[in-house]
Amino acid sequence: MEPLPDLGTLSDEQLKELIGDLEQQERDVSYQRRILHGKIDILRAELVARLQRSGGRSVLDQVDVERLTEILTAKTTPPA
Repeated sequence: MEPLPDLGTLSDEQLKELIGDLEQQERDVSYQRRILHGKIDILRAELVARLQRSGGRSVLDQVDVERLTEILTAKTTPPA
């Protein structure tokens, strides 16, 4: 983000133009934010639907956490 120029050196017209530019940037950012929130909502709804179909089971239910812990702490060698 650019710093503001020396406001005392700007004419009234330049100030109005700067305000207009910043307001447009704000609208653009706001639009992008709404798009992102919409995508997040869609993804969360899909995740909830999948969890409901699976009875609330997670893909992590199939992970052998004890074995993974041993592998990551190098207590055993990973399977070939």
